[in-house]
Amino acid sequence: MRKNKNKIPVNTMDNTFRLGISIDKNSIKKSDFKTSNQEEEATQAHRDEGYTFHILEQGEVTIEIDFQTYCISSPAVVYLHPDQVHKMLDIDDIIVCTMSISNANLNEGYLKILEDLSPTAPLSLSREDSLTISSIFLLCLKFYRQKESKMYFPLLKDSCNTLIGFLLSQFLIIKKLEDNFSRFDKVAKTFRKLLEKNYCTLKRPGEYAALLHISTSYLNECVKESTGYSVSYLIQDRIILEAKRLLYHTDKSVKEIAFELGYSDYPYFTRLFSKVTGISAITFRRKNHD
Repeated sequence: MRKNKNKIPVNTMDNTFRLGISIDKNSIKKSDFKTSNQEEEATQAHRDEGYTFHILEQGEVTIEIDFQTYCISSPAVVYLHPDQVHKMLDIDDIIVCTMSISNANLNEGYLKILEDLSPTAPLSLSREDSLTISSIFLLCLKFYRQKESKMYFPLLKDSCNTLIGFLLSQFLIIKKLEDNFSRFDKVAKTFRKLLEKNYCTLKRPGEYAALLHISTSYLNECVKESTGYSVSYLIQDRIILEAKRLLYHTDKSVKEIAFELGYSDYPYFTRLFSKVTGISAITFRRKNHD
């Protein structure tokens, strides 16, 4: 039986998160979940309050991130943006290092890269890189536990940013560097940033083109060339992703969700959902909760 909930749960980590940083290292076995309640709590879908990295040092885990399932073997790292909804589906005796950090404590350049990376798939690591990451993480964890030190927070913050910098260097190896972006890529990238901030209020390609001070046709050309999709498709895709999150992870009515996503015309929203997904919003909810 699902618990009634009107919003997606947010993992606020522990009390130290009032400083904007939380760090932990855990060994987790499937046998640790002795009751159904323990298993339900461990596998509950949620968002994290900060920018979060899960560094898998040992074992295997299956996770779901925004309806995409990933089977991950160590060594690997999972990066999660605060907007992303995720849950653990299965584990096989894992050792995982976790760090969550607020945007206020992130190096400004790193924050920009993290926003650009999202969403990104989990990253497999070489043994050499895994050892380097483990060493830096242990330093972060050491500073995290030395709360009585006069230099506690500066040391913690700087060491965490060092770890993030190294992790980002690994993610960027498989990403196209911005210096090599074409004009089309740069326009498409800026559009995606605007879309992430405005998808609830701006629904038309022309509104985004106006913000970019370019024509709608040129915006479509750039986005199509860079991503393979039209501007309208990406707008609808982002809206439907949020609708799916709310349908699956909350008990809000379809009408409430439509309103939250900026649609006062409820029938139009239901038609849009059916057109994009091939099923109605109600069917999606029932199908995924069976």
